[in-house]
Amino acid sequence: MEHLINQKVKTIEISGIRKFFNMVAHMDDLISFTIGQPDFPTPEHVKNAGIAAIDNNFTSYTHNAGTIELRAAACDFVAKKYGLDYTPETEVIVTMGASEAIDIAFRTILAEGLEVILPGPIYPGYEPIIHMMGAVPVHVDIRENQFRFTLEMIKPYITDKTRCIVLPYPSNPTGVSLTKEELKEIADFLKDKEIFILADEIYSELTFDQKHASIASYLKEKTIVINGLSKSHSMTGWRIGFLFAPENITKHILKVHQYNVSCANSIAQKAAYEALTAGFDDALAMKMEYIKRREYVYNRLTSMGFYVVKPDGAFYFFVKIPKSIPLNSFDFALKLVNETKVAVVPGSAFSDYGEGYFRLSFACSMETLEIGLNRLEHYLKKWF
Repeated sequence: MEHLINQKVKTIEISGIRKFFNMVAHMDDLISFTIGQPDFPTPEHVKNAGIAAIDNNFTSYTHNAGTIELRAAACDFVAKKYGLDYTPETEVIVTMGASEAIDIAFRTILAEGLEVILPGPIYPGYEPIIHMMGAVPVHVDIRENQFRFTLEMIKPYITDKTRCIVLPYPSNPTGVSLTKEELKEIADFLKDKEIFILADEIYSELTFDQKHASIASYLKEKTIVINGLSKSHSMTGWRIGFLFAPENITKHILKVHQYNVSCANSIAQKAAYEALTAGFDDALAMKMEYIKRREYVYNRLTSMGFYVVKPDGAFYFFVKIPKSIPLNSFDFALKLVNETKVAVVPGSAFSDYGEGYFRLSFACSMETLEIGLNRLEHYLKKWF
């Protein structure tokens, strides 16, 4: 019966990140720098709120868009943190993680033959959905621009078929963000164009050198903001995301969301409310630790001779494989894990423009980083 499967589904692949992680996860003594998941536990007070929700039998459906108290807390959070103005009743949807928010946004705004402009390299969670909608992903090579997805990079790729531009910042896999000035340039240029912006801001609380700014503060009427609690509050498994947009957009996205999942998990919603209120600044302690790790990893990688752009957010380095190593990114990562038991993600998992690189996550302890980087340094000596 496989020949009856939707052809668009048959042509997409499992995420290269997960594929490589699953391939090596069984190894003993493995140092894994693969999955983008905080190594901190969910804060105790947030876990307790989830437990209380169960004890109080808060286990039924909620409003499709999420409880009004959580939507109000989410709007208050982005207002105080980033200066965004959204109405809880009509301009925010609580989703099953940021991934579902991306899915329902694309399924609402895309159609056959339309184009979506994305930076390359990029997280692999966008392109398969674009393909399944019959739309066309258009990648912009940002490797020679310090991984910055600026207006000058975007302009040449805009056509009369362009429906959406994806702005993921801070970026997965590069950790690079955009300044207020760069965002305003993009917003000013798009002001009179019928093009949506999908701003994936899931790492907004993990910026190191500047305060996060959202393009929605300059161009709310065309922007769909994606955010959530996975990275800011170490709640990946709770699956709580948020989609913010003007009412004339969310009222249609909500229909797709309703038929997709009905509503987000009620217990997780109670925990999320606690995270956004009592845990308003929970990310700060984690961020300080990430900054220490970033400095350590940057110094180690550069001392080994790697070329890297220092990330100003998230918890990744996107590292260029030296030309003296005659391997593509997958074979480099495979030999590295087989010979040293250090796992990184091949750059090819992040589009064709990631070839020649690997992604290293520093969302792990300093001790783990030291052991893994020592192994990587020892491995490099065979090539020099």
